[in-house]
Amino acid sequence: MKRLVLFGLAAALLIAASPAFAHFGMVIPSDPMVMKDDPKSIHLDLLFWHPFEGKGMNLDKPKAFGVTTDGKTGDLLGTLKEKKTGEFTTWETDYAVTRPGLYVFHMEPQPYFEPEEDLFIIHYTKAYMAAFGDDEGWDQPVGLKTEIVPVSKPYGLYTGNVFQGQVLLNGKPVPGAEVEIEFFSQNGPGQAPSDYMVTQTIKADPNGIFTYAAPKAGWWGFSALNKADFTLPQDGKQKEVEIGAVIWVQFLDMK
Repeated sequence: MKRLVLFGLAAALLIAASPAFAHFGMVIPSDPMVMKDDPKSIHLDLLFWHPFEGKGMNLDKPKAFGVTTDGKTGDLLGTLKEKKTGEFTTWETDYAVTRPGLYVFHMEPQPYFEPEEDLFIIHYTKAYMAAFGDDEGWDQPVGLKTEIVPVSKPYGLYTGNVFQGQVLLNGKPVPGAEVEIEFFSQNGPGQAPSDYMVTQTIKADPNGIFTYAAPKAGWWGFSALNKADFTLPQDGKQKEVEIGAVIWVQFLDMK
């Protein structure tokens, strides 16, 4: 009996000591910089994922999905088509680019209950696209409940460039916000020297601004997590809600 108790305790300590891999809401456009000779339609994939590990989760049809350009927001929810990525439910759509400008695609998912953390998760997720040489307004908030507003342009970045963003919650900066960062490994699970390096974490400054230099080309996700000012019911009880401000940024190698 003592051995069983000790074994159980050791297993519990091992689990507690293991780094927790992060969930990320994802909005990934096929091309974040559309020029005059490029295809005039882009493809967008929406996922709820462990991006570095390449492990999927089912994404229910989002509560909201739209695009903001020139200060106006269009509803794209009705354009989404359900898709299977491996065994998991994801969503996709195509978007016709008809005029120059900056386009911000943003998703609000349905609340996801995470039993291991005993709370709900909602990731307000954004990705940016600039078209035909016009990109005014990339540093302006969209107006989501929580979001990361770029301080560096969220496109046109070389590998190794610094990306900066400001974390907002209810329109106000979040001093010292904790930001989780993961690389989207699209060709099988990523390889890290240690599990501690799967999800990297940095802290924002007193103005909610964080800085990160990407060491590898590809899509990188930045997620700032905060406690919501509301709860949601689950099994007859009110549960806390973790809301994430998520932005996806592509870095490219210089040729």
